Amino acid sequence: MEKMTTSMTIRMEKEVKQQAQKLFSDMGMDMTTAINIFLRQAIKEQAIPFRIGNPVPNQETLEALKEVDQMKKHPEQYKGYTDVDEMMEELLA
Repeated sequence: MEKMTTSMTIRMEKEVKQQAQKLFSDMGMDMTTAINIFLRQAIKEQAIPFRIGNPVPNQETLEALKEVDQMKKHPEQYKGYTDVDEMMEELLA
């Protein structure tokens, strides 16, 4: 028995479409197949089949961000360089 099909029109940025077409082509499929895979997986899981949200930085990144804030607030406490050779000489000493 033949399954009934229907058409769907969606809008997206031209560059996104081009990048997606290249990716899917490299994987041996067209955009229609890729979208069908996505939709079938969403139906199966009853959810978007990947995580959506703002990634939470890990502890190391949080500490680095705090350090940058401190450097901005108190630049006098940190050594700066205007000469790469001077910096490298001090680093290698």
